Amino acid sequence: MSHDGVGPRAVMRSVAFLTAGALAVPLLSGCGSADEAGKPLARQDIAPVGRAQVAEGGTLRWAVDTVPETFNTFQSDADATTTRVAQAVLPSMYRLDATGRPQRDSDYLESAKVVDTEPKQVVLYKLNQQAVWSDGREIGAADFAAQWRALSGKDSAYWTARNAGYERIEKIERGDNDLEVRVTFKRTYADWRSLFSPLYPKDVMGTPDAFNDGARRKLKVTAGPFVVKKVDRKNDQVRLTRNTRWWGRPAKLSEIVLTAVPRNERASALAAGKIDLAEIDPAAAQRVDGAANGTAGPLAGPGSGRTAAKALRSWALAHGSDEDTAEDEVEARTELRKEIAKWEEQQKALRGFEVRRSLEPAYTQLALNGADGLLADERVRRAVARALDRKELAKVVLKPLGLPAEPVGSHLALAGQDAYADNSGALGGQDTAEAQALLADAGWVPGGPVEKQEKAEKAAGSEGKKAGGRKNDSGDDSADGDGTYVVGEDDKGRTARRSDDGRQLAQDGKQFKQVHGGAPGAYAPKGTAAPAAAPAKALAKDGKALSLRFVLPSGPGSEPLAAVAARITRMLAKVGIGTDITKVSDESYFKDHIASGQYDLALYSWPGSAFPATDARPIYAKPVPAADGSLSVEQNYTRVGTDQVDQLFEQAVSTLDEGEKRSLIRKADSRIWAAAGSIPLYQRPQLTAVRKGVVNAGAFGFQTPVYEDMGFLKKGAKKGAKASASPSGK
Repeated sequence: MSHDGVGPRAVMRSVAFLTAGALAVPLLSGCGSADEAGKPLARQDIAPVGRAQVAEGGTLRWAVDTVPETFNTFQSDADATTTRVAQAVLPSMYRLDATGRPQRDSDYLESAKVVDTEPKQVVLYKLNQQAVWSDGREIGAADFAAQWRALSGKDSAYWTARNAGYERIEKIERGDNDLEVRVTFKRTYADWRSLFSPLYPKDVMGTPDAFNDGARRKLKVTAGPFVVKKVDRKNDQVRLTRNTRWWGRPAKLSEIVLTAVPRNERASALAAGKIDLAEIDPAAAQRVDGAANGTAGPLAGPGSGRTAAKALRSWALAHGSDEDTAEDEVEARTELRKEIAKWEEQQKALRGFEVRRSLEPAYTQLALNGADGLLADERVRRAVARALDRKELAKVVLKPLGLPAEPVGSHLALAGQDAYADNSGALGGQDTAEAQALLADAGWVPGGPVEKQEKAEKAAGSEGKKAGGRKNDSGDDSADGDGTYVVGEDDKGRTARRSDDGRQLAQDGKQFKQVHGGAPGAYAPKGTAAPAAAPAKALAKDGKALSLRFVLPSGPGSEPLAAVAARITRMLAKVGIGTDITKVSDESYFKDHIASGQYDLALYSWPGSAFPATDARPIYAKPVPAADGSLSVEQNYTRVGTDQVDQLFEQAVSTLDEGEKRSLIRKADSRIWAAAGSIPLYQRPQLTAVRKGVVNAGAFGFQTPVYEDMGFLKKGAKKGAKASASPSGK
């Protein structure tokens, strides 16, 4: 995600969710049964086949966002490719299944269970007797202990990005034999299954120097179906090859080559035969789909179905030709004809690919900055939330992609996960009258006197400029034009609200972007016109208009996010809330605006987690004053939090009763909804272009990829039925 959306444990814990509020909830929907979790809204789509149908050998060329700066997932600049490599080459005691629940990995762990609770919680791990590192040494207690010491937070010489869970461990000992590891906790820890996934060898974790530098550029010792063969930074590639010491099911592929390819170049790279698998955006997905069915005309835009002649004619008209001479202008454009030929050749090549689609284990949300300003008033935040039609927003984004268009009902889990329940009733659904009543109660009245104020250009900083507006077919201002301002990284209009750990927040923002890649926020289909909405009279209070600064990124691929923001803007206008859309550079978006608190409204995504009691806490923790008077917010970028939510998280992470933990998490979520610091909108689409012969790979959904089963379909073998986007069962 884009600034959006992390994946596995390596990054989930460092960028988890969002924040709570102070409203008492008279009726909690979070106290129901486990059945409320339901099933995932969409199955994974990986062309699953049995291993017997997968050919031996071959190289899978996989597009990624970066060649990582570090292969240590516990460092602050770890990214999505760091996690991808770790999944393929390192042990994990637990991995996620298709419903987003942790499952023991039997290749490494024969069993793990709580064997004592009094006086302390003790977990006994029994390791697979065949589990060895690539240098031949057995995986054992020394590796567990080294990782605990590095991540416990006791030694500041270790430059760690996170230590959640490890700080609760008191000691780690060898059990009755070399295959047993006893972990004793100082305080009860419900999410103990989140630990040691991935597990690094003691060579990496044993000393600060080894931790800080030893695994940044290479991984000498590993223990998975693949090993890191070569890191080629000149050609932006990481080459993984079969591990000859692997004791599990042998990898079908001879190698996996991870190649850094910018997202806006992936369709061309696929067509050129440079890659076999790539996550893509909706526009590229429509192009691949169009190649298969012949509906995407050259230069016509993804999925439009326009012919070459129509595309040329439109181009000519746009460049000054009148209706009568447009056809002559078309014929004169030799360069354009070359582009058309190139496009057609690429479309022909793209027929060898298909789009596999599911939903990411991440959701897009609207963040409301409650630190100060207009949204510090809980009534105004709740009015914003009640103005939104979340079902409509989900339809706009997901329905054109053939995915279930259901709004997300929880901040802390996604449909199918154990903790999931729709707790949005604690806040209430779309209700224009209720939103207007909340605003009136807060003192905002229609048509009130408004003092003359500076234009938004000043608020956006000296580099701000108004983007050119245009009209869409319905006559509405388009999402990427009217009323928006583009600013540079130096935003001088508002004073940054930095906490005492502002430097770390900026670092987290950088990591969040690296993890997800691409444009921040939600995906949305191009060309979706919103129905015209009659705006309410502008509201004012104490001589000031009710207008919120809506910050968005301005880089390539940000147009869909702007379309989502435009739809939200129109919904808010119906209740009298104005918005100033300000576009900032991608580099500045998260660290200089979201993490620093320089926004009123913003769109970005958070990952779902199998361990919300651990992963959600830093995102929803109540901001606390630091010694110097600043505010320490951890990763609570909305600055909205309560003591009660903090207490519920602590209770949830400190109980070993699964039912009680689930109930506490749902109660916390209900109170987070009531505070309206962030509003979950919908699960993000996960779209992957895959060469048609590739099997057991694609849109993985919740599940951790099974690298040893990926490969190419044997000649004569047949793939199973293509997975649909309907709910799946176990």
